Amino acid sequence: MSDLMDERLTLAALAVAVNTALRVPDADGGPVDLADVLRVPAAVEPWRPPVDLYPTPAAALLQRARARLERDGWCQGATVDQDGARCLYGALRAEAADAAELHDALAVLLDAIRRHFPDEETLPGFKDTHGPRAVFRVLDQAADLAHARNL
Repeated sequence: MSDLMDERLTLAALAVAVNTALRVPDADGGPVDLADVLRVPAAVEPWRPPVDLYPTPAAALLQRARARLERDGWCQGATVDQDGARCLYGALRAEAADAAELHDALAVLLDAIRRHFPDEETLPGFKDTHGPRAVFRVLDQAADLAHARNL
């Protein structure tokens, strides 16, 4: 039994080492996401954590904004379009309880964006040049980062 556990832990450590050491750029110049490579049947929904997974305010705000974008739709070039779809900033602003919470979430979000897209200088520049998959991925990573920073 312990040999099997040792083997699993060794494989997990190897996977972490490979995932953190190797960045393979895709066509957009960003990191390759497994969701871009793996294809699953359309009826299978990927697992998503509950909306209120994180107890920290900025992390919870980032998760609520992601849920709003999934529910109401995502748009580019406007804060809110005629159908009610929102841009990244529009979703954050709509979900924020106050300006301080919004400021913290935006700061962490910009950090998460710059980790994967170092040439991006602003949030509007990112949201207007990348599609929803990149936006959702960065929101998830920013929520993890905000929680780790206890924001």
